[in-house]
Amino acid sequence: MKKFGILASVLAVAFTLAACGGKENKPAAAEANSTNSQQAEAANDPIKIKIADTSTNPVLRVAKSKGFLEKYGIDADIITFATPAEGINSLFIKQADIGWGADFPSLNAVSKGDFSIIAATGTDTEASAAQWKLFVRDEIQSPADLKGKKLSTLRGTFLPYLWDVYLKDNGVAAADTKEIGQGGFDEAYVALKKGEIDASWVIGATLIDKFKAIDGVHELTDMSKTSVRIGGTIIAPNSLIKDHPKAVVNFLKALDETSKYIAANPDETADILFKETKQPKEATLRDLATNNWTVGFTQKSFDSLTNQKNYMVGAGIIKNDFNLADKLSLDSVQQAVPDQFTYKK
Repeated sequence: MKKFGILASVLAVAFTLAACGGKENKPAAAEANSTNSQQAEAANDPIKIKIADTSTNPVLRVAKSKGFLEKYGIDADIITFATPAEGINSLFIKQADIGWGADFPSLNAVSKGDFSIIAATGTDTEASAAQWKLFVRDEIQSPADLKGKKLSTLRGTFLPYLWDVYLKDNGVAAADTKEIGQGGFDEAYVALKKGEIDASWVIGATLIDKFKAIDGVHELTDMSKTSVRIGGTIIAPNSLIKDHPKAVVNFLKALDETSKYIAANPDETADILFKETKQPKEATLRDLATNNWTVGFTQKSFDSLTNQKNYMVGAGIIKNDFNLADKLSLDSVQQAVPDQFTYKK
């Protein structure tokens, strides 16, 4: 009986330890299973791609440097362009495989080429609109003073639309001004400094500080005081979407995880951007509130694209009208971030 009692006690202790051990290991096991599952998903469709980017956007650089893209089987090279519009245009000559930008260049691309919009960046907010500042010469104290002036408009961007709406809302005919097409903000900066242009829209903490420092120039307004709201979109060739559907899902998952990581680690994000593009840390930190993506697609995203398309067709920028729904490929984003997909088809 004594032996039986000892044996029972040992078994009871062993059972308790096993139960406790199982309980303690459960989160670790769940995490391991989740990682294994993600790795298995990535292994189903590994891919090597080139992504068009700008020097001030943190999302893609953090996604690569912190291993979020690699985690999902994506071997990515990041190619830097002066503007997102230039990056989108690079898709036509296969210099890049994926691009992102405002609605305007994205719609221009999908109207002409075999591309589709795969997600929105979630940057069509009031706070984002307020970051677009209009810098003008000191003699321009009101919108009416823009009559007869030279206005900077970056080629391939939405800025002609913004100028058109802003001038019209303030009773100035666009025909009474002269728009000067430029290749990037740095070109606009030099031109404004030299007196070759009179006004320029600008975004980004570093650039805003540079424009503020120009003698004889001041900030007149910002885009939040206009009726213009611009969304952001990610586009890809239809061939990529068709041939690598799982990779596109994985790419969007990686970006979503990256955005959450950036929000939780702003200082490290600023360090990464300084290391890779020399953007001052304080500028990145100032921009992060409005320059970090929420990957998804909403009714607001669709409405923004619709308004922009209607303007572009009406202005003759898009020669042949098209059905917007035909240029949306949203199965990937719906799978990747279902909670951030609220658009009703």
